[in-house]
Amino acid sequence: MTTPKRDKNSHLGAAKRAKNDEYYTQWADIEREINAYLEYDPDVFRDKVILLPCDDPEWSNFAKFFALHFADFGIKKLVSTAYAPDANPAKLNYHPTLFETESPAFDATKAHANGKKFTLERKDIDGDGALNINDLQWEYLEGDGDFRSPEVTALRDEADFVITNPPFSLFRQFMTWVIGNGRKFSVIGNNNAITYNEVFPHIMANELWKGATGNATDMVFGVPKGTVVGEKDRLKAEKLGYPSDDERDYTRQGNSCWFTNIDHGRRHEPLQLMTEADNIKFSKHSEVRGIGYLPYDNFDGIEIPFVDAIPSDHTGMMGVPITFLDRYNPDQFEIIGSSEGDYPQLKTYGRKQRVVDGVRMKSNTGSFGCFVRVEEFGSGTYFDVGYPLRRVFKRLFIRRKGAS
Repeated sequence: MTTPKRDKNSHLGAAKRAKNDEYYTQWADIEREINAYLEYDPDVFRDKVILLPCDDPEWSNFAKFFALHFADFGIKKLVSTAYAPDANPAKLNYHPTLFETESPAFDATKAHANGKKFTLERKDIDGDGALNINDLQWEYLEGDGDFRSPEVTALRDEADFVITNPPFSLFRQFMTWVIGNGRKFSVIGNNNAITYNEVFPHIMANELWKGATGNATDMVFGVPKGTVVGEKDRLKAEKLGYPSDDERDYTRQGNSCWFTNIDHGRRHEPLQLMTEADNIKFSKHSEVRGIGYLPYDNFDGIEIPFVDAIPSDHTGMMGVPITFLDRYNPDQFEIIGSSEGDYPQLKTYGRKQRVVDGVRMKSNTGSFGCFVRVEEFGSGTYFDVGYPLRRVFKRLFIRRKGAS
């Protein structure tokens, strides 16, 4: 029977989207982040249960890393779950590996339709006197291994830690799923997720923060063969030591980071800042030096265009770039809102006419965002609300800790 072209194209499209979810984290990135937690608390994982969802140790480094260090870290139990191939359109031509087919547990039907669970406990299965990945036991799950399924959710509820690189397209759902009930977690996501409703309220409440590594730096990921990789990203990955190989290609992401509630020393290092007067005199930024800080037209605060230009002695509200979170010390500052609609504005604008390089445009724009009042329209994008305004990029609103 011939497959209709529409259905075939739809399936290929799903496969393409699924490939875009398959980003394999490099060992070095996992090691750097986990070591930061251990440096702060050497016993952070001792006698704990760690769950690695969306993670197949046949392909992923997460399970391999924690299995290697199972005894070193004093882990009580390590559990990893993997999606069923049939649940992943990117694996249209999946063939079970020898690891699976040579096991007494192998089932040709379940190999495609069911997810898998891998477990490592304090049991020397192979009798070699060590606890490592050779003692990993596996079985088929009842379902396809989706983290939202009842059986994987039950594993989550038993875990002390959840650590993984979740599917990119399901990041919002994953954060809703993982946060809560006192469990610790560390997951990789896009830096722009800071402003998500599923993330930012927890950041503001100091229940979630950025990881110790990967912030504002390139992280390299392995991707399945056939995934579209930009030439610049491929070359950058190669320069960082990850050339394409027979198994997969590599790409770099400059906006990836870790989101966690596991404490680390980096978040307790105070920012070294100058006073407002010294910034005006000596700042390396021409937007601040000799000018000062512009007040917002629609918020009761001042615009801080660069994190290192935050004045140490300002007591009012300040709007800072979201990269502030890379250096955020909750003992030094508190986050009180953002420009994304969760903080009250002093004023809103009805109709705003966009003016680009002096040319008036017909299109309007949304109501969110910080605006600073300027003397005249210049090169770039401005808005006319009866007087000239310049809109600035997404901002977090902060205040010095202890300031009223």
